[in-house]
Amino acid sequence: MKKLLNDPATVVVDALRGMAAAHPELRVDLEHRVVVRADAPSQGRVGLVSGGGSGHEPLHAGFVGPGMLDAACAGEVFTSPVPDQILAATTAVDGGAGVLHIVKNYTGDVMNFEMAAEFAADNGTEVACVVIDDDVAVQDSTWTAGRRGVGATLVVEKIAGAAAAQGRPLAEVAQLARRVNDEGRSMGMALTSCTVPAVGHPTFDLAENQMEIGIGIHGEPGRRRVPLASAAEVAAMLVEPILADRDFAGADGVLLFVNGMGATPLMELYLMYDQVSALLDRAGVRVARSLVGSYVTSLDMAGCSVTVVGLDDRLIGLWDAPVCTPALRWGA
Repeated sequence: MKKLLNDPATVVVDALRGMAAAHPELRVDLEHRVVVRADAPSQGRVGLVSGGGSGHEPLHAGFVGPGMLDAACAGEVFTSPVPDQILAATTAVDGGAGVLHIVKNYTGDVMNFEMAAEFAADNGTEVACVVIDDDVAVQDSTWTAGRRGVGATLVVEKIAGAAAAQGRPLAEVAQLARRVNDEGRSMGMALTSCTVPAVGHPTFDLAENQMEIGIGIHGEPGRRRVPLASAAEVAAMLVEPILADRDFAGADGVLLFVNGMGATPLMELYLMYDQVSALLDRAGVRVARSLVGSYVTSLDMAGCSVTVVGLDDRLIGLWDAPVCTPALRWGA
């Protein structure tokens, strides 16, 4: 294992310490491993909290800032944050208008966010929860009961964050977040496994002439292992299950998000975007907005995922609204 670290046991806290040094506009609680907007709480505005296991950076801490999240909880690598962390984040962003929890559908995440919401309610904070389950690769896996939450998480956080910034009430922000999740579908693939620092070796073995289709962001095995193929063939393997699961042809347009898993060059991601967008065009799906880059990663995994989210004019407006976070920034 070759990684830039001091001690695998302290890698999360060490990274958060670096984030605090690089981004003074954020408040980093190293004890609870929570990243919060420095101006939180904002009185009279809904607060947004998300989080999950570390190793998916910039998700989630990289999306804390105006127009997106108010706080993010960093669990250990590929391990759910604990209820105390989530409660600390929820309390820190409660400005009296309620708090929305955005939770990827992994069993530990869902359970711990539910417990934290109960504790917060006992303290007088109104909490709503939206569970993200956009991955069409599986119905159940090692980590989940039902579909996994992957690329659509970013889209939900951005659109819900814009709605909260406009002063929308908690029920409306939650409803918009659920709608975006309902409109989103994702599928991923891997060329290599990832290596968890505390483990020190790849999570699974993948021969040089093989790739895994339908992987999860924790290094879970995919739908099937197939021979290495061209980018055009890979694009078809990712797009076909998405379009089979939902008809996007009737939407006003879609957001097409081509995401890197951590070790894929941007050149290859743009090449994949070209292939995927051509397939959508042939299927009668109009791309209204795009995002390309490594935003929902799996440590050092090589590979990519494709997320398609149906949009209308209102959702497009919220996507286009200003955002100012370490990893996503425009119009601000």
